[in-house]
Amino acid sequence: MAEKKSKRDSIGMDLKGCRTNNGFVQNEDILEKDPDPGSPMDSPQHCSMGILGPGELDFKDIQPYAGMPKEVLFHFSGQARYRVPREVLFWLTLAAVLVLTAGTIAMIAVSPKCLDWWQAGPMYQIYPRSFKDSDQDGNGDLKGIQDKLDYITTLNIKTVWITSFYKSSLKDFRHGIVDFREIDPIFGTMKDFENLVAAIHDRGLKLIIDFIPNHTSDKHAWFQWSRTRTGKYADYYIWHNCSHENGITTPPNNWFTKEQPDLNFRNPDVQEEIKEIIQFWLSKGVDGFSFEAVKFLLEAKHLRDEIQVNKTQIPDTVTHYAELYHDFTTTQVGMHDIVRSLRQTMDQHSREPGRYRFMGTEAYGDSIDRTMMYYGLPFIQEADFPFNDYLTRLDSPFGNSVFEVITSWMKHLPEGKWPNWMIGGPDNARLTSRLGKEYVNIMNMLVFTLPGTPITYYGEEIGMGNILATNLNESYNVDTLLSKSPMQWDNSSNAGFSEGNHTWLPTSTDYYTVNVAVQKAQPRSALTLYQELSSLRANELLLSRGWFCYVRTDSPYVVYTREMNGIDRVFLVVLNFGESSLLNLKEIISNIPTRVRIKLSTNSTKKGSEVDTQAIALGKGEGLIFEYNTKTLLHQQADIRDRCFVSSRACYFSVLNILHSLC
Repeated sequence: MAEKKSKRDSIGMDLKGCRTNNGFVQNEDILEKDPDPGSPMDSPQHCSMGILGPGELDFKDIQPYAGMPKEVLFHFSGQARYRVPREVLFWLTLAAVLVLTAGTIAMIAVSPKCLDWWQAGPMYQIYPRSFKDSDQDGNGDLKGIQDKLDYITTLNIKTVWITSFYKSSLKDFRHGIVDFREIDPIFGTMKDFENLVAAIHDRGLKLIIDFIPNHTSDKHAWFQWSRTRTGKYADYYIWHNCSHENGITTPPNNWFTKEQPDLNFRNPDVQEEIKEIIQFWLSKGVDGFSFEAVKFLLEAKHLRDEIQVNKTQIPDTVTHYAELYHDFTTTQVGMHDIVRSLRQTMDQHSREPGRYRFMGTEAYGDSIDRTMMYYGLPFIQEADFPFNDYLTRLDSPFGNSVFEVITSWMKHLPEGKWPNWMIGGPDNARLTSRLGKEYVNIMNMLVFTLPGTPITYYGEEIGMGNILATNLNESYNVDTLLSKSPMQWDNSSNAGFSEGNHTWLPTSTDYYTVNVAVQKAQPRSALTLYQELSSLRANELLLSRGWFCYVRTDSPYVVYTREMNGIDRVFLVVLNFGESSLLNLKEIISNIPTRVRIKLSTNSTKKGSEVDTQAIALGKGEGLIFEYNTKTLLHQQADIRDRCFVSSRACYFSVLNILHSLC
């Protein structure tokens, strides 16, 4: 027993003179080199580790080394020179994580909502029968649209809007739908549509289409079943007996066109059918809809005659829509409930990230108050926006009239909602024919510099006009056809629209000079300016998100600024809807610099030049966008604040190059 204790107590290492083992063991298979006789290595010193006492190690002369046992490691880790840096590093790391987390939360909290795809760029509305014919039958088609997508991308367009292409009886074309799930054969096939959707998305564009839920064609299968009282379809439409007197049959009232029977939206089965149709097209990849004629969704239950505007007019001679008041067939109680249910259907398909489904509504002819109702309530959304066609109704170029349209929309716009502007459409006379060709550029400049989404009807970018009402081989109302003439692509036969022997409508007589090919090569063309305007809007926060402040309302001039907190630059837009004249901007904006630079002009020779703000020469129909630096923004001034509007409030922080909402 004593011998064992003696051995245990004698185990030790005399570190003096020993070589340090850094944790690496020499391979035992390698023979050690014999030392030279007489050298110090001839008699190697044997080292021993002595345990000075039970459970106690002597670390007095030991230095840390790789591979040390945990007892040695624990000894050194507790020393201040190792413990303090470790603790400092831990708390610094923890603090950094907390700061980054807090910063991220703060950034999210103060960041304004990002613009969605339907807000971020222009929409381009296409009447498919008139855009491009791919099969030489004289009718535009879906393949033709696909062939011209590269052109559309050169316009910096974000959304393609295609009007009705459903199978139709062609009575009041676009609205008399025979089958909501079929493509009309003149436009192609469902496969053509699917290819078009894929091609649009491949180019980073979005697609919205028309949808007319209010009525169908009398050739629709639903109507055929309803008139024979077949099953659930018996109550799909509004039915009322005619009166018979002296052998004469009199319709129940003066409401309807017999070829377009109204669906009965008080029937839940009808609402469900419409929702299923919406889901059908969304499943095809459609990104949104323009819901047409929604104000007609419900009718008064009493079915009485609409009241005549001219009460002395013989009832049998009343043939035009405008000759009646439409109190019994528009905006009935419960109509907005149906619109909200359509919104819910769209929202159900908007849950996938990046796949928000847009909903627009047509409110043609409504007052501004009724139009704004389509935005919905503060916590109950309806349309993303009702389409603003008020500028399309202008038939004379007066600055005051333009300002009334702009300020009326902006003053009535619900807080946080997004505006939009359009200057043409398939049911309106073209801009050139309404106001004159000298106002094409100035109106395009207007819609691209106003807050909100600009919407372009095909051909407006090159200044196309109405065709003359001659040689029309169609049975439609002539007034609805004049703005639907074939797109003018070049100066070849049929304006490059079709290689066929005829076109469904004649091309305009000015297509030799007003066409895409010619204007591409002209630095001062309407098309070139359009592309510059769309590019400027896409790249300038001042235009996409900035404040709008109007500063002149009592003259032929339309003058307003676009500005943003955190950016010391301002765009000042001056549009002359009158005759040639001199304008003194110093009288309007006192703090404007004496000389300012022209960012863009409808007269390209002025682009980039500087002008004296006390004497700016403006030609008839000329528009200028000035750019200058200032620390004094108009929307911050008490005397002009009530003339300023913003749709999506945001401020710019230049240090981090970010937007925030703490304005």
